[in-house]
Amino acid sequence: MSPRVRIMQTFLWASTLAWGIGLGAKLFDLLVVAGAWGAAPPASFALLPYGPRYPVSPGDFFQPLSALMALTVVGALVAGWRQSRPLRRWLLVGVSAFVLIWAITPTIFWPMINAQYAIATGKATASAAEAAALTARWIAWDGFRIALIAIGFLASLRTLTLATQGLIHTQVRP
Repeated sequence: MSPRVRIMQTFLWASTLAWGIGLGAKLFDLLVVAGAWGAAPPASFALLPYGPRYPVSPGDFFQPLSALMALTVVGALVAGWRQSRPLRRWLLVGVSAFVLIWAITPTIFWPMINAQYAIATGKATASAAEAAALTARWIAWDGFRIALIAIGFLASLRTLTLATQGLIHTQVRP
């Protein structure tokens, strides 16, 4: 096995683990954490995991995990670029899922977090209906984000399976 294939497999193992951790963490975040703060908005926004009452912000977990995922998916793509077309396609699926997650998190989620936190701290007001609509929007978008994470995890797992089964081309593409 060539060193390049070993490097790709190492990136794929790390990528699969990172995607799996991210998937489990986001499912917990949606079902447990968002389940609490979204139970009866706007009053339940007091349970948002932000601000001085919480020793760890979700971003303190998800941002380093995101950096690890970026490193591993891009590393696997670069190391595996000269492999078979099916393997490259799966690598591109993982990278595409990651890029979409990276794009929607600051553009869609961060403004919603700011709005929820402003309501929770009294810096903004919202009716129960407005807060419930904001929560429903969050949950719908978070479901989409979890689907993207699941796609990234499955793509990484599939690529790792192809790579470890020896279903890769050791010849360099022209």
